[in-house]
Amino acid sequence: MAIRPKTVVEMKLSSVGETHARSKISTRDLEGYIDEPLIRDGTNLGFSPTETLMASLMGCTNVISKRIAHGMGIEMGELRIDLSVQFDRRGTMLAEEIEQPFSDIVMNIEVATNASDEDMKKMTSDLEKFCPIAKVIRAAGTTITENWTTVPL
Repeated sequence: MAIRPKTVVEMKLSSVGETHARSKISTRDLEGYIDEPLIRDGTNLGFSPTETLMASLMGCTNVISKRIAHGMGIEMGELRIDLSVQFDRRGTMLAEEIEQPFSDIVMNIEVATNASDEDMKKMTSDLEKFCPIAKVIRAAGTTITENWTTVPL
């Protein structure tokens, strides 16, 4: 009898706000910090909350791309992402409420692969459907532009 994976799981994380700027985050058997840089009176022990969001998008792009490629029989090696984003900080500065703090995200992505151009179009189309972080960000009205470049394996 085949074992069916759970399609909905409960994620559990906990946080301790150790200072006004630093939170210690725990999940599974891992701990990490979300912190502000020194210039904003943090201790610079981790990414800021907004940097964490962007890092999550980059990590999700890597994981889901490679999962899709594997299912298509495509080999993918190292995947490099350079991300830039326009961030309206007025909300975090408590100046005024901002409906869309991130207007445009651009990811320049280079991947070592044996994929054809047609395979890459299919993979990137599926990525848009399946990366949960990108889906949440796009649903908030933010544009994500992915510029893919391939290099031979």
